[in-house]
Amino acid sequence: MFPVEGIADDVVAHVPTEIKVAVTSSPTRGIDATLRLCEELASAGFQVALHLAARLVRDEEHLRETLDRLGVIGVRDVFVIAGDVDLPAGKFDGATALLAAIADLGHQLDEVGISGYPESHPFISDETTIQVMFDKEPFATYIVSQLCLDAGVIAWWIGAVRARGVRLPIHIGIPGPVPSRKLLRIATRIGVGESTRFVRNHGGLLTRLFLRGRYGPGSLIERLTPLLGNPGNGIAGFHVYTFNELATTESWRREALRRLETVQAAELGRRT
Repeated sequence: MFPVEGIADDVVAHVPTEIKVAVTSSPTRGIDATLRLCEELASAGFQVALHLAARLVRDEEHLRETLDRLGVIGVRDVFVIAGDVDLPAGKFDGATALLAAIADLGHQLDEVGISGYPESHPFISDETTIQVMFDKEPFATYIVSQLCLDAGVIAWWIGAVRARGVRLPIHIGIPGPVPSRKLLRIATRIGVGESTRFVRNHGGLLTRLFLRGRYGPGSLIERLTPLLGNPGNGIAGFHVYTFNELATTESWRREALRRLETVQAAELGRRT
């Protein structure tokens, strides 16, 4: 979720505390806004992962202060990214440098996440993003993939990551149910290339429905199902990008679980 006014109340109202929530790092609002929201959510009983953008961290002292504050709040999970900032606030221009600095400080974190890019990064080649992930692996405990709407691309990327020797568990990033125009706008901005090109270039009914209605992740999850059952893929679960559509996302999640339980019960009945 994005750290905006009133979002903590929405989380408390719609999301059960057993769901771990992730708070993004806003290039305009700064790290303090993310920390304040993390503090509110942790005090409400949530497990929280903080997105820490390297380009918003000034130096080692600022990093130490941030980690100390997280310790006081009770946050033990940090997802380290470069950050969408043109000019770094200080000496850290990328996630790898910040990860190394975190390790040098001797942190008390339980989890450290890094990002992966199933589709081409707008500024970095595919080969480079996978190599950089390999370089970051010693500092991390998990990977979250960037938004992608193409199950085939996700499958290829997981294979490429594993072929390079990266063994960290992967949380596949998927969009929650969101107005389709909003999803297309966000996907275009963050560089989700193949997915948005497919939507734009497809001239049939699918595109018209997509652009007029609301996107749901159900079909994407169904296409990803074969990947989930293969232990070699090392998939730990899904990371749902809600775009602050919390009530709708939680309603979808509960309905998806209900349908799954119904299917499993029916299969168990046939076996017995």
